[in-house]
Amino acid sequence: MKIVDAVREKIEPLVTAMGYEIVDVEFVKKGADDNLTIYIDIPSGVSLDDCEKIHNAIDPLLDELDPTCGKPYILNVSSPGLDRPFVRQRDYERNYGKEVEIRLYAPIKGKKVYEGVLLSRNENCVKIMTGKEEMTIENNKISLVRPLVKFE
Repeated sequence: MKIVDAVREKIEPLVTAMGYEIVDVEFVKKGADDNLTIYIDIPSGVSLDDCEKIHNAIDPLLDELDPTCGKPYILNVSSPGLDRPFVRQRDYERNYGKEVEIRLYAPIKGKKVYEGVLLSRNENCVKIMTGKEEMTIENNKISLVRPLVKFE
């Protein structure tokens, strides 16, 4: 079993019971160090205190699991960020009716980036409203979908 899968399986029940969602688990080398990063979310948004609370709660579970077989690593608990890409169906469902950015592998109608209101998503396609036009884009043509973040 991969490290990220073993970690998720071990900590998810506790994190969920505490009212948080695990968005992603990542194990990567950054410089000379191995980093295990747990991305969490809650509807109200994640604060530094939330990250610290989850870090302290899962640390003993990870010591017990020993996901790296004794090899040292740095544990990070983080929010996923405002513009994190959608990964799971629930990411899409949570954002129905909100503005999104869609990046494509190849242009459709001469464009590789579309912005619009997310209407729906299923196993085949994503539907958005761009201005007054409803657009359907097949999932296999999409490289990235994320919330549209506008700074004013």
